[in-house]
Amino acid sequence: MTRLSIKTKVWATVFAVALFFLGAGVMLTFYLYERLYLDKQIELFVRQGEELAETYQTSGNSEAFAERIDWVTESTAADILFTADPMLLGGGSPFDPYSNETLITFEERQQLLNGETVVMIRPHPRFQQDILGVAIPLFHDGHLAGSIFLTNPLSEVHEPFLAIRDTLVIGMLVFFLLILFLGRRITNAFVAPLLEMKQIAGRMAGGDFSQRIAIEARKDELGQLAQSFNTLSTSLEEVEMKRREFLANVSHELRTPLSYMKGYAEAVEESVIEPKKGLTIIQNEANRLERLVNDLLDLAQLEGESYPMKLEPIAFAQLINDVVEAFEVISEQRSVTIKRQLDEDCIISGDSDRLEQVVRNLLDNALRYSPPHETIDVTLAVRGASAELTISDNGPGIPKQDVPHVTERFYRVNKARTRKDGGTGLGLAIVAQIVKKHRGELEFVSGEGAGTIVRLVLPLEM
Repeated sequence: MTRLSIKTKVWATVFAVALFFLGAGVMLTFYLYERLYLDKQIELFVRQGEELAETYQTSGNSEAFAERIDWVTESTAADILFTADPMLLGGGSPFDPYSNETLITFEERQQLLNGETVVMIRPHPRFQQDILGVAIPLFHDGHLAGSIFLTNPLSEVHEPFLAIRDTLVIGMLVFFLLILFLGRRITNAFVAPLLEMKQIAGRMAGGDFSQRIAIEARKDELGQLAQSFNTLSTSLEEVEMKRREFLANVSHELRTPLSYMKGYAEAVEESVIEPKKGLTIIQNEANRLERLVNDLLDLAQLEGESYPMKLEPIAFAQLINDVVEAFEVISEQRSVTIKRQLDEDCIISGDSDRLEQVVRNLLDNALRYSPPHETIDVTLAVRGASAELTISDNGPGIPKQDVPHVTERFYRVNKARTRKDGGTGLGLAIVAQIVKKHRGELEFVSGEGAGTIVRLVLPLEM
């Protein structure tokens, strides 16, 4: 059973349920017939026999009693036999007086002697049918004086049931077909989407994430599952696209310095350029290649779940002051002023080396894109249970459509930007991972030509 498909299992279950209800219906019908209709006939015979017994006790074996028997015989379907000789109770059948079969058994005769009513169902001695009989004892002066037998072939009792048998059979067949029809609808409604998910999952395992499940207006759990499956497919498709883009960017970033190094090495070897100049360019490209590899390793470590973060109390304002002082020479060369407004009492918990890396990267970007004679505002304030650092510049800004993507790996706001315009393209991706490790939030507010505001929110305690 475990190797069968889910569709086969559902169909087998539906078919079994249909057969169960069909069998239960048949059994219930015959049970109700036996318990209700047949018992009703027995109750009617007993009541009629008791009424005749009361007449016998009142008038004895008289003409009035005989007329009463005739009237009951005509008004009912029962055959009535009266015997006034107790010695003849054990012999003779009402349908064949010369038969060797006894009318009642010895045990039943003893019940009559004890004043009990006897109900019997036994086969006819000559005809292939059962006889329903009820024997009522008749007493006179405290002794058994005779008995009244009411008998009727069960075939006549069955006739009312046979009249509706065809209707019952047709009704049960319609019910059976209805269950199968509903089972088919259930299979199509619930099993078909699961089979479709199985097929799409197989394609996803092969690397095809473009398939989706066609969802109609369903609000049940299966519709939610299909929606979640489509969401998963979309996410995996995006991950695959980003993975390919990342590999393409890494290949490009690695190929460029290697091409420079190879080209200048050949130029020096062929004496096309001076060896000193060629070696200087080769060294610069090697340094760039080293920074790129280090950033890739750094980002890979930060994206891992097991990367250890050193948690220690940090005077955040002092850390920011140290970074700003390290950039004083560069800011003076570019004629850019850095204004600070820091809450000196701000103490946070985190990794000081990594948070210094965050501040350095953000401040470096602000300096790189700030025009001469402009100001960069650095503000630190405590707001509730968080520390909020804001770095604002008056640079060219970032187009709004690019703002959500600036922390992606190798993302270029200016697609035509040269290597001299920036670093490895991984700085903000590393910053975003460090902030995430500190359970903080990083927000960029910018617009083309409107400068950029970077807002960093970190919890005071982790």
